[in-house]
Amino acid sequence: MAETTGAQVNDETQPEDPSTTAIRTEVRDWLANNWNPDLQVGEWWDKLADAHWAVPTWPEDWFGRNLSRGDAGVVIEEIKAAGALPAPGGLGVMLAGPTIVMHADDAQKQRYLPAIVKGQEAWCQLFSEPEAGSDLAGLKAKAERDGDIWTVNGQKVWTSAGQIADRGMLLARTDPDVRKHKGISWFAIDMHQPGMDVRPLREMTGRALFNEVFMTDVTVPHDAIIGGLNNGWAVANTTLFVERSSLGAGGHSGGAAAMAGTIAGDLAKRAGDFVRVRASGSGDVMSGGAGGVALRYALANAPILDPVLRQKLVLLHEMQEIARFANLRAKAAREAGVKLTGAEPNIAKLSMSKITKLAGELGLSLQGPAGMLWGDPNADPGMAEMFLFAPATSIYGGTDEVQKNIIGERVLGLPQEIRTDKDVAFKDIGKNL
Repeated sequence: MAETTGAQVNDETQPEDPSTTAIRTEVRDWLANNWNPDLQVGEWWDKLADAHWAVPTWPEDWFGRNLSRGDAGVVIEEIKAAGALPAPGGLGVMLAGPTIVMHADDAQKQRYLPAIVKGQEAWCQLFSEPEAGSDLAGLKAKAERDGDIWTVNGQKVWTSAGQIADRGMLLARTDPDVRKHKGISWFAIDMHQPGMDVRPLREMTGRALFNEVFMTDVTVPHDAIIGGLNNGWAVANTTLFVERSSLGAGGHSGGAAAMAGTIAGDLAKRAGDFVRVRASGSGDVMSGGAGGVALRYALANAPILDPVLRQKLVLLHEMQEIARFANLRAKAAREAGVKLTGAEPNIAKLSMSKITKLAGELGLSLQGPAGMLWGDPNADPGMAEMFLFAPATSIYGGTDEVQKNIIGERVLGLPQEIRTDKDVAFKDIGKNL
């Protein structure tokens, strides 16, 4: 069985579109003239950003080329094929940037986007709270205004990369006198200030990808509100939509091994030194690579005579191909001006969750007793770690149950769950003490 990944969009029976071939040729020629492994990471990322190859799906006015997701995957393919360092990854490019492009004014875009695209600032997501995970609109972190400054107090949890973030995407309650979905604002907040306490959460894999964040009298200027005062729920839905699209099966993972931002310390290092670095275990899983890793193990252990394992391998291959075809179908629909259902990111997120769990389970079976050994953190992840991490895919980015509710209510038109707090001011909703 040949290995497949989400980035492969062509085969012998499906010739590449001429416009895609032109993009491939252009980026290949540009790389031949510009890639230099002796450049510093920051210098190389500046070049990618200025040439509009770092975030090619973004608008041309803001560092992009208005490319489809599929054609952006071609750019990633060519960068990797040239042995060059990919553009910066992380939540700045993945979530904050697209949200700011969609909702910010031009002054805010000019303030935040260059540092995101060039990897100068890393971002984290300050959304979930201990009692506001699946019910995100029930968040309690409050922001109180004094002139042009807001003071924020509260707690966030499951904050990925909070320990290396320069800025955070903060949802805070700015008006408790209206119903809970209406009194929230989306802030771009400085993570370096006093009162911002980031504490790692150790997972059963042994890693600490997530954090809890305690905010005590931290401040954020009024002009750091993205999308308007008390309009944070609408802005947050854009962030969540992009998150599910990015995490979903069939997407493209092109983030660099070098880390963005001032805390990680990679910007001044030699760019070529990161090309040979393979992403660590959980990172491969989180970026959608679980199925590919399991298939690599299968190839290494071939021939596989167990009919049950063979059937599971075929199922894994089918699930990845279906996810890839779903992305191609969505691309074709957009190019043809056909309206999509709106559930594509939710379906992709559910598919990714199933693929990762199957890959973790299958990987252990393929390795046998060796699957109980921990993998080399600088190589492919050990299957033990992948198996332990897999349940998280049903939780982060919105639980599987949330995705199903969204599909059922917003797309299939099924009755909504009964809510007693729909028209009640947030301050009047009963809360746990």
